[in-house]
Amino acid sequence: MTYYASKIFWLAAQPLSLALLFLLFSLLVGLLKWNRLRTWASIVATLVLFLTLFTTTGSVLLQVLEDRIPRAELPVSGPGCIIMLGGGVEAEVIAARGGFEMNQAGDRFIETLRLAREFPAARILVSGGDGSFSGNYEGDAAVATRFFEAFEVPADRLIRETDSRTTFENVENTKALLTANGLDRCLLITSAFHMPRSVGLFRKLGLDVLPWPTDFRTTGRASLALDFTQPSTNSQLTTTALREWTGLLVYYIAGRTHALFPE
Repeated sequence: MTYYASKIFWLAAQPLSLALLFLLFSLLVGLLKWNRLRTWASIVATLVLFLTLFTTTGSVLLQVLEDRIPRAELPVSGPGCIIMLGGGVEAEVIAARGGFEMNQAGDRFIETLRLAREFPAARILVSGGDGSFSGNYEGDAAVATRFFEAFEVPADRLIRETDSRTTFENVENTKALLTANGLDRCLLITSAFHMPRSVGLFRKLGLDVLPWPTDFRTTGRASLALDFTQPSTNSQLTTTALREWTGLLVYYIAGRTHALFPE
């Protein structure tokens, strides 16, 4: 129930949805002749749209997340395992067309593959089930089996965690598998903006991981400014950033992470 509630909440809370809700609210109160309230609702909707589409707000917010946790130093003997959190595949497209269709977070697969070849003794734990509402698609862990075998990574190196739908479930289920397989000195691979929340969850459960962020989406040099050149990209960056900041806050309030902004 919590999973579905969080999905529904974010459908309404993301910036473009919020702007639409405020516009609809302004129309409703306008019909009731509440002109002052209609004006304020329209102003808020306009402000949300402007900040989301025509400023670098999203880049700045995302950049703060990406810069929070740098890559760890690799152990001299190499990592004992490589943990990859899911979120890198287009499950619905794969179900219809086959293959390995990646989204922006597909760098997680690429970097895991590179490290798997560099450290052939390391086990690979892929955590990610089907996070769709329907539950009818393969998750990252299922796709990973075919992906790594296609690049000649032996199947017996792979540990699959196929049940998780959220980051909290990723970490909780991964801990059980690490314990069962006696694995430590593990690299954690996920998107750079997602690393603070992920590390916070692992630390709360008493697990030390070596962060290895990938999938950077900002240059590291972004500053707050107007930007009329790429409204769709600005919207995407703002949505991603606000979702992650919201996740950090909610997980901290719920007691799932050890700090509001892990470092």
